[in-house]
Amino acid sequence: MIGIFNDCYPPVIDGVSMTVQNYARWLNRKCNDVCVVTPSVPGAVYDEDFPVYGYFSVPIPMRKPYRMGLPLVDRAFLSRMGKTDFSIVHAHSPFSSGRLALRLARQRGVPVVATFHSKYRADFERVIPNKAVVDYLVKGIIDFYNEADEVWIPQAGVEETLREYGYRGRVEIVDNGNDFATHADTAPLRAEGRALLGLPDGEPMLLFVGQHIYEKNPHLIIRALARLRDRRWHMYFIGTGYAAADLRRLATSKGLDNRITFMGQVADRERLKRCYAAADLFVFPSLYDNAPLVVREAAAMQTPALLAEGSTAAGVVADGMNGFTCRADERSIADRLLALLARKDMLAAAGINARKTLARPWSDVADEVYDRYLHLIRRSNRTEGAA
Repeated sequence: MIGIFNDCYPPVIDGVSMTVQNYARWLNRKCNDVCVVTPSVPGAVYDEDFPVYGYFSVPIPMRKPYRMGLPLVDRAFLSRMGKTDFSIVHAHSPFSSGRLALRLARQRGVPVVATFHSKYRADFERVIPNKAVVDYLVKGIIDFYNEADEVWIPQAGVEETLREYGYRGRVEIVDNGNDFATHADTAPLRAEGRALLGLPDGEPMLLFVGQHIYEKNPHLIIRALARLRDRRWHMYFIGTGYAAADLRRLATSKGLDNRITFMGQVADRERLKRCYAAADLFVFPSLYDNAPLVVREAAAMQTPALLAEGSTAAGVVADGMNGFTCRADERSIADRLLALLARKDMLAAAGINARKTLARPWSDVADEVYDRYLHLIRRSNRTEGAA
């Protein structure tokens, strides 16, 4: 059994939970021997071809809908884990699910893979004013990765963050895939998306998809757009988060209620795909994200992204070729938007290149991941035999 562990899973939606869901779905198609282990969500119903094992959890204050898992107090869950014959475990979080993955792997003598996804220090610093406490928590995360048999990162630029945190071991780059990746013509999806949204012909559409949190700089987008009142455009925000209400108030204060639409969370992947396809530009000036899936999802629909210059997310983009960059401030964002909105030919060309270079199908990723798992399992078995 391949065990895939993370601290959230749909219906809690973020880039990592979607990554885990696709890992499980595509790997299960290859071997039909996969399970997901994650904190339970009250009322969640899992319509999957593999088991999803949830353990006791409680809400995390000010971080709805995320939950804190407490697996060691869930006796029924621990009994279930005791009967599950893991051959390898893969942790996508260094917290409760990751610690549980390590515990189970050591009990069974099987290998542990750990993927580093997020800039955890930024999360801690937002709620903890004491640097010493933050440093202590970051050290605990690095201790976790030091215990893994192999550490993976989803793109090369993420290594810099991991090294800054103090990790000195070896890393392997394993790209994330994209369930929107296709060679089919995206024009019909674009037309359907624009009809779905009621966009007039010729009106440029700008799009942001992600958690509505200040770390991703969505407020800078609104402030930048306030400088472009005399231009034709419509901005859509998809997602939710602690800053959602503040962003709506900011849009109102700038007189942009009729120019900005907040759609909330869009769980329907087919609808979301059409929203990406309808957009002319994906605007994502986040300095927080490591390897955001949303940039690749947009690329799969031939929608290029405007990213923050020097950000980890922008590491996959060559400015003007398969995407665009600018400084993460409202004036720079406004200036670049103004230039790009006047060059639909440039947006279209970058969208074609983004699709070619950034949209890798999950089926390809699953083949690579499964081969890596088998190598680790064989290596572990040889080590045990030698002992």
